[in-house]
Amino acid sequence: MHTTIPRAFVFAVSFAALCTAHAQPQKLRPGLWENSVTMKSQSGQLEAAMAQMQKSMASLTPAQRKQMEQAMAQQGVSMGPSGNTVKVCISPEQADLDRIPAQEGCTQNVQRMGPNAVAMTFSCKGAQGQPPTTGEGTMTFQGPTAYTGNFKVKTTSNGKPEQIDMVQNGKWLAADCGTIKPVR
Repeated sequence: MHTTIPRAFVFAVSFAALCTAHAQPQKLRPGLWENSVTMKSQSGQLEAAMAQMQKSMASLTPAQRKQMEQAMAQQGVSMGPSGNTVKVCISPEQADLDRIPAQEGCTQNVQRMGPNAVAMTFSCKGAQGQPPTTGEGTMTFQGPTAYTGNFKVKTTSNGKPEQIDMVQNGKWLAADCGTIKPVR
């Protein structure tokens, strides 16, 4: 399961950050975005893995924990007891895109449900030890600087089917992305 979640998480966050340009007449605001994601698995294995990761982080020395948190922060990632956040940078060119870049090995279908909402499905091939992943969800936009979304992701964990429910919230933070590079 450890190798499955990052792909679903990254895909959903990338989709959310980039689909605003496709979702409404107003263009996505370029710059630094914070995407908060809460995930819940039907089997409870995701929650157990997250608890184990939190326990491992807590057992590090203060210097090791600080180093790990800094390394994650450089990638825009932070983890907490109630969910995870990922900061992503959207370049002005990406904000002007007429389509959403797909993660490598993934395909997607996005349809408008109105001026401020989209529905989407995606499918990712299994690669590098990861099982295939599919999903569907909806995103609702509150202007060019915020969104909410819900996804159902289907994958395999330990050879058994698994569904992960994801709730996302995104907000624009600043025009300057700092050290975080644009999403590719």
